[in-house]
Amino acid sequence: MTKRIKDDITAILEEVTRFYLESRDFNGIPVFELTRKFNRTDQQLADDLGSLVKQGHVGIVFGDIHPNPHIRAFPDEPIDGQLAKLRTGLLAQACVYPVSDRLQTIVDRHKYEGKPYTMVLALGAPQLDFRAFDLSVLEYYRNDPRYHYKTDDINGSISVSDSYLESEKMAQSDRVVLQTFGFCYDSGLNRAVAVFIRYLSDLTPEHQQIWKSKELTGNFMLHPDYYRNSILGDWGTKVSIFSAFLEELQIINNMADVMARPHLFKEDFSKNSAPREFSFLVRPTLKELNSFIHLLDKMISDNISKDFFKNEVSTEYEETRPDGRIVIHQKGTINILDEWLHRRFRTNDWQPINDMIACFKNIRRKRQRPAHAVDENFFDQEYFHQQRELIIEAYQSIRTLRLLFANSRGCENVPISESVRMGEIWDR
Repeated sequence: MTKRIKDDITAILEEVTRFYLESRDFNGIPVFELTRKFNRTDQQLADDLGSLVKQGHVGIVFGDIHPNPHIRAFPDEPIDGQLAKLRTGLLAQACVYPVSDRLQTIVDRHKYEGKPYTMVLALGAPQLDFRAFDLSVLEYYRNDPRYHYKTDDINGSISVSDSYLESEKMAQSDRVVLQTFGFCYDSGLNRAVAVFIRYLSDLTPEHQQIWKSKELTGNFMLHPDYYRNSILGDWGTKVSIFSAFLEELQIINNMADVMARPHLFKEDFSKNSAPREFSFLVRPTLKELNSFIHLLDKMISDNISKDFFKNEVSTEYEETRPDGRIVIHQKGTINILDEWLHRRFRTNDWQPINDMIACFKNIRRKRQRPAHAVDENFFDQEYFHQQRELIIEAYQSIRTLRLLFANSRGCENVPISESVRMGEIWDR
């Protein structure tokens, strides 16, 4: 190799590195820019880049694996694979990146002080690498009304509420947007938050530090549907159990319309968002679990409207006291529902209905007997597993109720999403 060629290759490497570090989002330099800047033919540039790839100085993203070659979405392909594509039409749309080993030796780390995830990108990490975090990191945003916090327990996002976006009441450092986050699991199905480095890098230094303090080590796997949505660009195969639960409430109320009855549920969340806390726990403590049980009971027994039953069953019962006086009590909504179902339907197998009523009563009982406050902050991953079992039972019970209603004339035609109809539900 002549000295001139060596000098040209060195200049190309320096330009690739400069472009990467000075670009807004650590972008790769397009091949056509190198062709123009160094006045090289396509063949000459392919030779130069091939030399740099072989030496382990650059990586080339061709746009055939991830559609956007301007970001290093994934780790670089093996060298042999890159070299094979150099002689194809893919090179015209490709972008070139400095490799991590080179960046490790030249990046000024002081420039990224307080921005750990921006520095990780500066050092050459793929933008769609993810980091796992303790679920409690979400509390900061979920419990703060200044933020729009949305999640379906597969995908999520965080942004500043409009009323605070330009408000002097909110520090500039707190005006953060997390375009997307998801969830991941370890081998024990312990749940964690997953965020791609690309989006962590967009956080302010103050919030990058918050997330860094909650970062977990170990092996985590992305939620399958979050992987499909975010990496493959496909629709998910299932819906979360919390979304399915809400859809079941809405379907039951739609069936009540067909039955010419008032809605069974006072609120089915078809017009209003579900409470932020109606999701998997973000902190596995007894206090969080008790709060969830309280909310779940409000969405079931407290949510049942007596108007639905049209006085077809009594809403009161009599009790004779020891002194002989008769006292009138109001029946609970679950007992009213149980009596109405036994009058309305005929079946040879009441076990599914009995299990459903038992589940609703168990949730009410758990709500009425919370743990003592002194124990409520006890932390244990077991609470996450207890909540998961509880929401599975609650969902199966609501589904049973909807299947019962479907036996009423006309209700079989009420629209139901395919995932809910087939029971394609993520329960983790």
